[in-house]
Amino acid sequence: MKVLLLGAGAREHALARSLAADPDVTELLALPGNPGIATTARCVPGDPTDVAAVVALAMAEGVGLVVVGPEAPLVAGVADALVEAGVPCFGPSTAAARLEGSKAFAKEVMRSAGVPTAAAHVCQDLAAVVVALEATGAPYVVKEDGLAAGKGVVVTSDRAVALDHAAACLSRKGGRVVVEDFLDGPEVSLFCLADGRTVLPLAPAQDFKRVGDGDTGPNTGGMGAYSPLPWMDEQVPGLVPDVVRAVALPTIEEMARRGTPFTGVLYVGLALTAAGPRVVEFNARFGDPETQSVLARLRTPLAGVLLAAAEGRLAEVPPLEWSPLSAVTVVVAAEGYPASPVTGGAVAGLTPAEEVEGVHVLHAGTRLVDDQLVSSGGRVLSVVGLGEDLAQARARAYSAVHRISLDGSFFRGDIARAAEQGDVVVPGGTASPPLAGHELIYSGKVRGLYAPLDHRTGEHDGTRLLLVASDRVSAYDHVLSTPVPDKGAVLTQLSLWWFDQLADLAPHHVVATDVPPAVAGRAVYVRRLRMLPVECVARAFLTGGGLAEYAASGTVSGVRLPDGLVDGSRLPEPVFTPSTKAPAGEHDQPISFAEVEDLVGPRLAARVRDLTVAILQRGNEIAAGRGILIADTKVEFGVDPEELAAALGISPADALEGEIDWAAVDPDVVDVILADEVLTPDSSRFWRADEWAPGRTQTSYDKQVLRDWLTSPDSGWDRRSDAPPPSLPDEVVALTRARYVEAYETLTGQTFPPAAPSA
Repeated sequence: MKVLLLGAGAREHALARSLAADPDVTELLALPGNPGIATTARCVPGDPTDVAAVVALAMAEGVGLVVVGPEAPLVAGVADALVEAGVPCFGPSTAAARLEGSKAFAKEVMRSAGVPTAAAHVCQDLAAVVVALEATGAPYVVKEDGLAAGKGVVVTSDRAVALDHAAACLSRKGGRVVVEDFLDGPEVSLFCLADGRTVLPLAPAQDFKRVGDGDTGPNTGGMGAYSPLPWMDEQVPGLVPDVVRAVALPTIEEMARRGTPFTGVLYVGLALTAAGPRVVEFNARFGDPETQSVLARLRTPLAGVLLAAAEGRLAEVPPLEWSPLSAVTVVVAAEGYPASPVTGGAVAGLTPAEEVEGVHVLHAGTRLVDDQLVSSGGRVLSVVGLGEDLAQARARAYSAVHRISLDGSFFRGDIARAAEQGDVVVPGGTASPPLAGHELIYSGKVRGLYAPLDHRTGEHDGTRLLLVASDRVSAYDHVLSTPVPDKGAVLTQLSLWWFDQLADLAPHHVVATDVPPAVAGRAVYVRRLRMLPVECVARAFLTGGGLAEYAASGTVSGVRLPDGLVDGSRLPEPVFTPSTKAPAGEHDQPISFAEVEDLVGPRLAARVRDLTVAILQRGNEIAAGRGILIADTKVEFGVDPEELAAALGISPADALEGEIDWAAVDPDVVDVILADEVLTPDSSRFWRADEWAPGRTQTSYDKQVLRDWLTSPDSGWDRRSDAPPPSLPDEVVALTRARYVEAYETLTGQTFPPAAPSA
């Protein structure tokens, strides 16, 4: 088979090495290639975005596969034209490549597919950017909507810098920017090969975007990468299959549903946050410089795999084989990169560099002038070192880098250093530990979900889950490093108590409290439910986000309230103030009752409204006699998928994960089930009745104690900085725990911890 490779960078040089090593490849052509690629391929001058020229070359040469390296040819429509001409092409169509070509479009697809990502605001003018920056707070993340070669993103705590970048992007024709919430935690790149239906992941890698050591300076196309990730299996076990299940497959399925099937490589850029993996970005091609490290370890011949993807046969590909070696890539950059790189400098020392054991050098921005190799771009070379472990791979890569000369050039000296030294930490990554007889399927900020396993077959129990509450505490979008002892048990036991008090209003999801000893007291077995796509909130008092909305419009979720209300005012009647159920990692947004009707139909909307208000009223009836006011509460509802399937005439699998016509669901036939926690200090605002007074901050039974300390001068923490919150002092932890326990004991009349039930 003859293969044509499009592109001219180090990524393409890495692809060329792997493609040329495939025994089924009889000849490799590159358009336009570079001096390094020319050692393994026949380079053809030309523009890879010239669609007609690419097709003509492929047809004239009898090419059996075209592999597209960079993003620009994809957006230009090269893949469409090649497929129309009958030439297999590894790379998505123009329509599918919009996943990279427009960040706003990618966010839309993520929302439709339920992919966890950061909340985002698409802005077309500076006024909208100002509002978005206020909403997200620092650190600010501003992304140019279109292609920017990996350099259209600014992450900064300086609002002026964020605004300047937005203004520069908006000044261009058709300019738009996307302003996102900042995602904490280490980043991971996962390449997922796709053929429109099937997804095949490659080995994950981690790259380094900032130009300077310690992740300082502006963003670049990437200054280095390494693979594998030795910390991943311990801190985030099952990450790759989880990302395929929750991100890649839903995205590929959503693209197919839209009539734009995705064939090629879906680059999934992830942030491993305390709340779990969140998508930072999608790209429609191999990432640079991660590809250099990933392909250095791939043993399976590459061309056959890419051809299978292009022809829709990925499901037939056997498991990929990987070298156990570690690979570290260090980028040598030109003086002035990334702002204004100096080009034309003589490059020397490549032969001595490749004499270092386990090292090969890939060309990125080079060209030949009178037989002299000179720099022609910002990133000039990628030096790849292979070793038995990261330490050896790093040592080899840097030894080779020091043998290369280019006036004014520089490189980062800390590529893979933290991983080598065991200093990569995933926030909350070890917070949901393995549990015998169960498989962890979700680890959130403060809870974990486990699927019980059949002891004979190892298959999941399809009817129930183990819900485990931890002692972790989140505040200001961070999971704190200091847990609050017994918090998980308080929330679990208080929810169980409330489920009994509310049993005549709605059934609940708990099926058993006999749980493994390791999680006794803070876990319950619950029914697997199909959750309704709305957050149900009821308010008896005006405070928090409702107060802010009222101050701006006189309404909360479209409900008109009396004039003159202040923080803490009691409402004439409890009101239903629903919100969106945003994908994990995004913020819920208030919606009106009419919008709830659009989401779930009039019958379900009326039922969840009435239940939510009734739960708050019942809660206050009980709590008032115990000296507590419940200002507001958030509850979640679901339905049994078996009942849903029977009622709608669909399969149980579709009832659990498929599209649902919620308007067709009759709540008198399909039970609406109360799920998650209910009327706890985390889902509700509890106030001391004898200290309540409108117009001031109320004394509450929740984590307000630690929030107040974090924002006080005593903590020394600046919420606007990139730094995580500090550890909590013992007295703050003790007082926070005391508030949680007080809420439990005051409401239930029982001493905490409750006595275990007798056998």
